[in-house]
Amino acid sequence: MKFYPETYKLPDVSMQPFIDADELWGYIQSTAKPTMEQVEKVIQHALSKNRLTLEETAVLINADTPEMIEMIKQGARTLKEQVYGKRIVLFAPLYVGNYCSNNCRYCGFKASNKSAVRKTLTKDELIENVKALEEHGQKRLILVFGEHRIYSADFIADTVKTVYSVKKDHGEIRRVNINAAPFDIEGFKIIGESGIGTYQVFQETYHPETYAKCHESGKKADYNWRLNALDRAMEAGIDDVGIGALFGLYDWRFEVMALLRHVNHFEACYNVGPHTISFPRIQDASEYDLDDKYKLTDQEFTRLIAILRLAVPYTGLILTARESRKVRDEVLSFGCSQIDAGTKLEIGAYSENPHVDQNLHKEQFKINDDRTLNEVIDELLDGDYLPSFCTACYRKGRTGQHFMEFSVPGFIKKFCTPNAILTLAEYIVDYATESTAKKGWQVIERNLNEMDDNYLPEVRNRIERIKQGERDLYF
Repeated sequence: MKFYPETYKLPDVSMQPFIDADELWGYIQSTAKPTMEQVEKVIQHALSKNRLTLEETAVLINADTPEMIEMIKQGARTLKEQVYGKRIVLFAPLYVGNYCSNNCRYCGFKASNKSAVRKTLTKDELIENVKALEEHGQKRLILVFGEHRIYSADFIADTVKTVYSVKKDHGEIRRVNINAAPFDIEGFKIIGESGIGTYQVFQETYHPETYAKCHESGKKADYNWRLNALDRAMEAGIDDVGIGALFGLYDWRFEVMALLRHVNHFEACYNVGPHTISFPRIQDASEYDLDDKYKLTDQEFTRLIAILRLAVPYTGLILTARESRKVRDEVLSFGCSQIDAGTKLEIGAYSENPHVDQNLHKEQFKINDDRTLNEVIDELLDGDYLPSFCTACYRKGRTGQHFMEFSVPGFIKKFCTPNAILTLAEYIVDYATESTAKKGWQVIERNLNEMDDNYLPEVRNRIERIKQGERDLYF
């Protein structure tokens, strides 16, 4: 595997700043007004399943005619089909607490927001909410914590262990990801030992001057501490990490380039890229205090997702329920491989406790896709997608560099499609409505008909075992 740039050497730069704003803008400016031939050449390079260079990505960013944009989207659609097939991974966010010691000008959680109602789930409330999620069929969660000293490494680790311990009928959570404050190496070790999946830390904006403007006080005001957070996680043994930017704080073109630079950094230093990239788009929030200069249109947003899909073929792209159903439906075809479903943001709301204050969380941002998990699955099936709750790779040790060894040559589809089928079969038997179940078995059968004959008999055998009551069968 070839990495760009090749000037990084361990261990000298693994904890050093790696974003040079002038360099990234230089690539964008030097590739202005590309020809159709140049754009097509870059797309063909991506379709060979090669990660794009910064210069190649800048060519796509500057390809701004309708014909070029459509060519990029079509290329991304082809690449996504080659690498991921029709599989869409589903998860749900669970907000554990919203205390925060930072002052971010775009977020209602900020410490100076006196109108915010602060809440941390008790252990009993946490268990109630996990049971409620399991009763709907969720198998994958991301736990979200405000950035505050009360959410220590020990607290997060204990929360993870509690979530894994909760079993409701056939329900269980098999994968717990984390979105929380950065820690030092020792803190990351404590959290990693609890058995987490991916640890997410989003830089929000990679542009240093904008970052300083947006983050007025608190630990988060330290740009480099946050930039190198996931280096510390890697050093602590957490080899599945997720990066992201909050689009709308600064120019989207720069943020796309910076995300790719971050990917370069990981691959050069640790021989593995981030497991996922997220790209939440700024939403209005309580005490929102920024102008709208860099807010994106839907057209710009869907375009950048297609560019990212081509730039990083083997990195999962996550789209959240911040986006409307219309936008989500469009980018599923050419960009994203993971979405949340059945999302509720109010702290404690999954348990349907009548005492939950419905205003507890709405000050951070709003969701624009409030469909239930079954509704999302039903409509994915209508689109011939294969909904998946698979967590096999994490429990088989196919993470970090080992995951790349499997996924980069394309072998991962030999695991992913069978495992997606098995998790969908579980959902159909345990949770689906009658109409969804009918559609689900039809989609499963179509995928079985396209499967390699070497795998087919055993997959069919395991489906029958699921129908007889066995669970958690995977390759």
